[in-house]
Amino acid sequence: MIHHFQPPFMPKSDAPYSPMVLDENYAYLSGLVAADFPGGQAVLGDVEKETQAVMTAIGRMLSEFNLDMGQIVRVDVHLVTLDDFDAMDDVYREFFEKDKYPARTTTQSAGLFGGSLVEITCMARRRR
Repeated sequence: MIHHFQPPFMPKSDAPYSPMVLDENYAYLSGLVAADFPGGQAVLGDVEKETQAVMTAIGRMLSEFNLDMGQIVRVDVHLVTLDDFDAMDDVYREFFEKDKYPARTTTQSAGLFGGSLVEITCMARRRR
C-alpha cells in the first residue's frame, strides 16, 4: 500500500507533489528547502543554518513513522553554489553515525525555491 504524508509543520501546497510517500519498503522524501516551512524561513541566506533546519525537518518527518536518520540509504543535495559544499557538509555529517553515511550525490542547482541555498531529498529503508 502507498501512503502519502503531509507533515503537520509544513504548509500545504497546491503544487502537484507529496512531501513524503511511503510504500512497504521505503520512505521517499521530496526535495526539502528551508523556505518550505515557517521555522526554516528565518534562516534563509545561511547555508549552515539552512542545512541544520532541513536535516532536522527530515528527522521529524521520518520520526512520524518510527524511522530515524540511520535508515536513510540515499540522499541528493542541491546547492546554489558548490562553494558552500564544505559548510553544508560540516553540518550534514552531524546527523549520521560516523562512517555509516548514506549514498549521496551533491550538485550545483541555481534557483532553488524561495531563495534557499540548499535542497535535500532522501530515501529511507523502512523497518519490518
